[in-house]
Amino acid sequence: MNFSKHTFLYFPVAADASDSAHKIVILTAPSGAGKTSITRYLLQQLPQLAFSISAATRPMRAGETNGADYYFMSPEAFQEKIKNNEFVEWEMVYEGKYYGTLKSELSRLWKLHRCPLLDIDVKGAIHVQQQYPGQSLSIFIEPPSVKELRRRLISRGSESEDSLQTRLNKAEYELSFMSHFNKVVVNDDFEEACAETESIVKKFLEI
Repeated sequence: MNFSKHTFLYFPVAADASDSAHKIVILTAPSGAGKTSITRYLLQQLPQLAFSISAATRPMRAGETNGADYYFMSPEAFQEKIKNNEFVEWEMVYEGKYYGTLKSELSRLWKLHRCPLLDIDVKGAIHVQQQYPGQSLSIFIEPPSVKELRRRLISRGSESEDSLQTRLNKAEYELSFMSHFNKVVVNDDFEEACAETESIVKKFLEI
């Protein structure tokens, strides 16, 4: 799969130097590698962190809350924010389905004296760390193998054969970007991966 044919990216101008006192923790990984579970663990263990809520144009799912899980909005509203340069990063993963990190969300968390924890896709993660090179810590959560990743995705019970293959093709492509990140944590044993990630973040935050 040629990822560039399916993903449209926009990279805004570099962050303002006045943000240099603020820090950002970025977790990224292929779908199914466990980054969301590790994100939840970190938020439970480290009160210095706060979840950075992404904007999305996909429909809200059962049990989700606007302003807590995502900032849900229409494609038209999302596109308007793009025009107004309101995103740190954004991408159209599939036709009409946008995801992005709002500048206002990072500012909101910094004003609360918290460190934003971003749980985002690989391309977005690369760009955020490029904009905040001295302030960000990027961690790539690596699955033990593509075979194990396939098993985890199947166990969700929510993937068709086509969507499963699409995710695996994308995962193989994303794995090629591991060297772009500050740290790589292999999620073979979940508890060990959580402990290793927590240790890395504590060192970065000087806790």
